[in-house]
Amino acid sequence: MCPLPDEEHEGAVLTEDRNEVQKPRLFKVRLHNDDYTTMDFVVFVLKSIFNKSDAESVTITMKVHVEGSAIAGVYPHEIANAKAGKVVNLARVRGFPLLATVEPD
Repeated sequence: MCPLPDEEHEGAVLTEDRNEVQKPRLFKVRLHNDDYTTMDFVVFVLKSIFNKSDAESVTITMKVHVEGSAIAGVYPHEIANAKAGKVVNLARVRGFPLLATVEPD
């Protein structure tokens, strides 16, 4: 059965409300240079935690070394925090003071 037309709203067009799905805000994971962490370890971290290629890992490591810091990756907040935590934990286990921070993109 079709509903009877409502005299008050006759001829009105029904519209459908659509909620747009917003992409999560992204955050950068930044690695910081220090005087003790080896470049080999930074390359290892970039390959193992951030899934970077050999070439990307070396390029980012050199940027950390020369400029003092570099972006290792950009992720949603929870993933960025988890990766930064893994970096710091792995560095401490290996005896390095490597610092990874998270900042808005």
